[in-house]
Amino acid sequence: MNYNKEIIKICPNFYKITNFIPLENDVISEKIIKIYQEYIFRIDIYNNEDVEMVKNLDYIVSKYIDDYLFRKAFQKQIVEVRIKVDVKDKLKEMIKSIIKIFDKYEEDTTRIIYISRWI
Repeated sequence: MNYNKEIIKICPNFYKITNFIPLENDVISEKIIKIYQEYIFRIDIYNNEDVEMVKNLDYIVSKYIDDYLFRKAFQKQIVEVRIKVDVKDKLKEMIKSIIKIFDKYEEDTTRIIYISRWI
């Protein structure tokens, strides 16, 4: 059965992402959007893990489009991702790597802010 409508309901940023036009010679953005489209339409909509990964991916790619600083940091780190040859589902491993990069970025940019005291 085709669950495309349900998948698009899960991904509120789908049209923003698919209609995004990357800058000329921005191969990484094109690949990220292509990976996004490939992955979301092949998940099992009844598998909670897949649905959560798609929701995360939708948010991350939307942030990638909107946030210039995240985009630059992401592009530096994504080229260093290595996926083992013996992995069965290479696309899912790539999605996990994208989520790890985002989590690390969030952790680094949202450090604890100490309130200084003026003397």
